[in-house]
Amino acid sequence: MELTPITESAKGPADRFTGDVYITPISAPTAPSYLSAGIVHFAPGAHTNWHVHPNGQTLHVLEGIALVGTRDGTVVAARPGETVTCDPGVEHWHGATSGTLAVHIAAVVAGEGHGGTDWFEAVSAEDYDAAQSAVRGRR
Repeated sequence: MELTPITESAKGPADRFTGDVYITPISAPTAPSYLSAGIVHFAPGAHTNWHVHPNGQTLHVLEGIALVGTRDGTVVAARPGETVTCDPGVEHWHGATSGTLAVHIAAVVAGEGHGGTDWFEAVSAEDYDAAQSAVRGRR
């Protein structure tokens, strides 16, 4: 058994996130499990860039409403206590709605020599607005 001291939160890098995002690491992707997990806080309107996880990703919502969108236009609005699983190789983004914050635990299984995430371009304003419209009324 090992107790890990509290890790300081850090602002998410601008080349991977739009808006104010803060990440508090839970675990680093080290052998033998390569589990990478963190608590991610999204201010209203903040979200990730498009990205993909070769081994998939699990998002467990703690606060607010978290949006998760895929390249085919599918959008999920998840609430506290709900979990969204992103299949391996599916390009997606996630974050807050324009009017609410979102906090979730993000977990991925990395691999030796790979952090578990491949990052792409920012989500366009059109794609983000379309996600808002797709879930309006379902929130």
